Amino acid sequence: MQTIDRTMQITRLLSSSELKKGLSISNLSKQCNLPLSTMHRLLKAMKKHGLVIQNSDTKLYALGTTWLEYGLQLYDNLDYVEVIRTELERLMQEVEETVYFSKPNGLDSLIVERIDCQSNPIRIYDQLGIRIPMHIGAANKVMLANMSTQQAGLVVNTLVEENGKEEFWNTLNRIKKQGFGESHGEKTPNTSALGAPVFNHLDELIGAVSIGFINFNLTDERLHRLIEQIIKTGMRISSKLGYKNSASL
Repeated sequence: MQTIDRTMQITRLLSSSELKKGLSISNLSKQCNLPLSTMHRLLKAMKKHGLVIQNSDTKLYALGTTWLEYGLQLYDNLDYVEVIRTELERLMQEVEETVYFSKPNGLDSLIVERIDCQSNPIRIYDQLGIRIPMHIGAANKVMLANMSTQQAGLVVNTLVEENGKEEFWNTLNRIKKQGFGESHGEKTPNTSALGAPVFNHLDELIGAVSIGFINFNLTDERLHRLIEQIIKTGMRISSKLGYKNSASL
């Protein structure tokens, strides 16, 4: 069990978006608070299974392709992937902005799909697989608004400060009624996001689609068009996945 914990600790360090070039064994040893001999043994075993790779010139370690292989296999086994990809592509072309699909994961959400608009020179970039606290952002709030009170309550009670809980619940109620969530400068300054819920054939919330965009010179007309498109996209995906109440979203 200890070996697995240490392996995952190394993996989390190497997957950090700020460490693109990798880490040295001494750096890993220091950050994991492990002797060099122990770190060397762990990295040797991980390298054998393709979990890490080592640059022959710099000697730095990075994540191996095994993680990608397993991740892609799992992703392609999800029956709704193709539906979501198709609709995200359509949404991106309609709004000419970066679009996302996120899934709830406990107290966080995970960005599992992103399609960039190549014709837009100024766009938001959020890395696939990044974890975002569930009380932050348009996609997360629209997911919370459509969860059970028990599920949403766990997030709110854990992440939202006591003096802000009443206002936060009011925001979630408003989001559920209007059918979309929005945020402005909440995660990144000068950016905005809009999100809509996605449900499956069992009437279960499975995630949210969202649009991320720079909000310089954002007009009311442009905002209303984006809201209309994100709501329609959430409804179309849900309908294709067999959700029976998509007309009421």
